[in-house]
Amino acid sequence: MNVKEIENKRIAVLLSGGVDSSVVLYELVRQGLHPDCFYIKIGPEEEEEWDCSSEEDLEMATAVSHKYGCKLEVIDCHREYWDQVTTYTMDKVRAGMTPNPDVMCNRLIKFGAFHEKCGHDYDLIATGHYAQTEREPSTLPRSGKATNTPSIQEETERVWLCTSPDPVKDQTDFLAQIYDWQLAKALFPIGHMMKDEVRVIAEREHLVNAKRKDSQGICFLGKINYNDYLRRYLGELPGDVVELETGKKIGQHKGHWFHTIGQRKGMGLGGGPWFVIKKDIEQNIVYVSHGYDPATAYKQDFPIMDFHSINGQLPPTDITLKIRHTPEYLPAKLESLGEGRYMVHAEAPIHGVAPGQFCVVYDNRHHRCYGSGEITI
Repeated sequence: MNVKEIENKRIAVLLSGGVDSSVVLYELVRQGLHPDCFYIKIGPEEEEEWDCSSEEDLEMATAVSHKYGCKLEVIDCHREYWDQVTTYTMDKVRAGMTPNPDVMCNRLIKFGAFHEKCGHDYDLIATGHYAQTEREPSTLPRSGKATNTPSIQEETERVWLCTSPDPVKDQTDFLAQIYDWQLAKALFPIGHMMKDEVRVIAEREHLVNAKRKDSQGICFLGKINYNDYLRRYLGELPGDVVELETGKKIGQHKGHWFHTIGQRKGMGLGGGPWFVIKKDIEQNIVYVSHGYDPATAYKQDFPIMDFHSINGQLPPTDITLKIRHTPEYLPAKLESLGEGRYMVHAEAPIHGVAPGQFCVVYDNRHHRCYGSGEITI
């Protein structure tokens, strides 16, 4: 969207305390706009027990909003996060799958719970995601449900989620489960930039977080170790580690949920490397293969289910895809099995394909994102 298209819109900016959302605010103010700023509070259920960086995040967000004379309001989505995203995560992990909490956080919290609490009062919600949108005429109805949104009969255009020119920072994979009404309200002011450009702007404008490192891992954990998080809510369940090819027991694990398909480090086994190949949840067995690049760690054909089309447009046969957050888009063919199920036929074997992961589907130029489905093997 250009300035003329948004100059009369009510805009909410989601400030995280990081450099990306801070530059988003600068870009909007630079164009003569005066958005309202919001900090979404999520975090550990018992904050006193965790080393959480949320206090520093809020301090940074407050400083940046004050710098540009914008109001900052803290929106507490703590309960919604734990009731929805954490429940999703723990249910998947307990079932032996590899979930992606950040994907569901975008759909359920940043563009979901926030919208229900106050985002519905705004025409656009601006975030620091590295992604872009394109619009074209359409008569397709909207998907999903929203509170205080226009009637679905008023939909007059299709909105596409499109990739950023920065392949390393592109975040369309984290947005591939949002609904079309959410995407229609999304504004990505830095989505056309490279990360280096954003840093240059932040330093030139003397933003307080210009040199702050990007956050890593799950959005609310901060410095908390993911395994400690799992241990806190699922405990430990010792079981056998078995070599896939020989059936020989070679060690013990403390719980299958601490290990994911394709994992190499952190197994605690001698004579490695060892790769996690599969898990038997009923028997609580983790199967591994030995070697630096075992063939058993790869899959070329695998099914996905519950495909979520962001804007109602189903993907073509020739696609590119991602199964994790990497710069590479992998070429493949998609075979429809009906009822939101597809068989993926990758052009080359893919390492670490795990049930529960989202397979994010793009066109063959990896420009437009169609949506994502859950890997079921």
